[in-house]
Amino acid sequence: MISTVLVANRGEIACRVFRTCRESGIRTVAVHSDADENALHARVADAAVRLPGAASADTYLRGDLIVKAAVAAGADAVHPGYGFLSENADFARSVTDAGLVWIGPPPEAIEAMASKTRAKELLGIAPLTDVTETDLPVLVKAAAGGGGRGMRVVRRLADLDAALTAARAEAASAFGDGEVFVEPYVEGGRHVEVQVLADTYGTVWTLGTRDCSLQRRHQKVIEEAPAPGLSAPLTEDLYGQAVHAARAVGYVGAGTVEFLVADGRAHFLEMNTRLQVEHPVTEAVFGVDLVALQIRIAEGHALDTDPPPARGHAVEARLYAEDPVNGWAPQAGRLHRLAVPDGIRLNTGYTDGDDIGVHYDPMIAKAVAHAPTRAEAVRRLAGALERAAVHGPVTNRDLLVRSLRHEEFTSARMDTGFYDRHLADLTSPAPDPLAPLAAALADAHGRSRFGGGWRNVPSQPQVKRYAMAGEEHEVRYRHTRTGLTADGVRVVHADARLVVLESDGVRRRYDVARYGDDRIHVNTTTLTALPRFPDPTAQHAPGSLLAPMPGTVVRVAEGLTEGTTVQAGQPLLWLEAMKMEHRITAPATGTLTELKAVPGQQVTVGSLLAVVQAP
Repeated sequence: MISTVLVANRGEIACRVFRTCRESGIRTVAVHSDADENALHARVADAAVRLPGAASADTYLRGDLIVKAAVAAGADAVHPGYGFLSENADFARSVTDAGLVWIGPPPEAIEAMASKTRAKELLGIAPLTDVTETDLPVLVKAAAGGGGRGMRVVRRLADLDAALTAARAEAASAFGDGEVFVEPYVEGGRHVEVQVLADTYGTVWTLGTRDCSLQRRHQKVIEEAPAPGLSAPLTEDLYGQAVHAARAVGYVGAGTVEFLVADGRAHFLEMNTRLQVEHPVTEAVFGVDLVALQIRIAEGHALDTDPPPARGHAVEARLYAEDPVNGWAPQAGRLHRLAVPDGIRLNTGYTDGDDIGVHYDPMIAKAVAHAPTRAEAVRRLAGALERAAVHGPVTNRDLLVRSLRHEEFTSARMDTGFYDRHLADLTSPAPDPLAPLAAALADAHGRSRFGGGWRNVPSQPQVKRYAMAGEEHEVRYRHTRTGLTADGVRVVHADARLVVLESDGVRRRYDVARYGDDRIHVNTTTLTALPRFPDPTAQHAPGSLLAPMPGTVVRVAEGLTEGTTVQAGQPLLWLEAMKMEHRITAPATGTLTELKAVPGQQVTVGSLLAVVQAP
């Protein structure tokens, strides 16, 4: 029997594994980088071991340090989570060589499937070698890892070399393996996968299908189980291929076989030899705990002959600290509050007051709804996210709500090009026009306790300015004998945290939370209080390129120096933030008059990187 489990991971998945371990009476050990010293997963474990450094390559990708940590902490088993070393056969061997139990598939199975090129060869599928115009579009893809890292769609042959270079760099940073390959890019398909679970006695379960078609940058955003609208023959084909792949490598434990479904056919993509991020939707539908089953299998227990029956439908949405409007740029900062309504499963690696850093994936949480039907589950999740309190950095919450309510999704007609087609509409500003007034009235109440209030003589209205959804809004209100008033709106109640307004006979409640001097959350709307007199020195020259996110300058375009003529859209430099590379391009054709960025430089949001002066 396993008594103590070290999770060789961080954040949400480490916390999720710890939860099952606690319920099973198993002690837990966390590992943490210096950047994660105060992270939730390090706080909730029974013991924690430091991995010196912050970069993944120095910490969570150091299998030797993690094995030493397990031995030092008295763990007798290691769970890899997902990402990092979860699909590293050498790490799995080092765990078992140290006399520890590996809660995962055999190293040989990982080796066979961890490289997507070798997995395809095993199943008789050859990658593209000499790409020609007739092969386009193609997908450049990292041979190791997952999560969309090291992937690029190429539509012009002239862009292939640059895509290969960028994908190799990103894959090496995220997985420690820069191998990439090229395969046909199937457009208009759906991303469908099958959850498998296998024991050491030859039993292989297929625990239904999942649809993960809503993706940005090849990273999944919304997933559901079962995948809707699949015919019975297609479903059986998916199950058959999944079982064949698992048996072909002697698979043991939890794994996922992924496909692209187009024109009624299933095209094999890869087998992920680990637990998937989206596993909670399968757990909800089948009423199982996949982590608990992983542990039982690792302890030598046999699965029942057949899996439990499926019931209902489940939908999961990944809440990211990112800005979909600005190229999905990752965000960092203090997460002041995170709360969802009851009845929704929330898996997270953060709690109120935690900091979201710049070194790792920007996912804050996964929200999961389960209901008897798909329509009910989708409606329940959309409503819960709409009412959720997410106070802190910019997130994709509004995008998630709109995606779940989009007709193409509700009617199950989505495919992997969903965001390519609809992103502009899904991110168009639609803020509550009364939110700035509610913020101003809440602020006025807080200040009135220290000398404010109504006056006998008429006075000019109070004026407040806010930035909301990229636009400036001005609010005017007055102090009178009867309280605070605003033109056309009846103020039913106002205090520092709650404002109730009535407009056109409709009364609405506004919960107000203020953090620092300028950041205000009014229900689900985020505002920034603007100074009455803007600082004239806080201006940048036209053509200034500012860092859209905190990160590291990984490289500058070859031969780029001050005085160089650049073309609009030309890549000038690359930032690495949260394990992904982000390209900074020239905003217009002109002359590079300043170049402040150098490789290896750490930058914060708004840092001046370069200036391009138009003629």
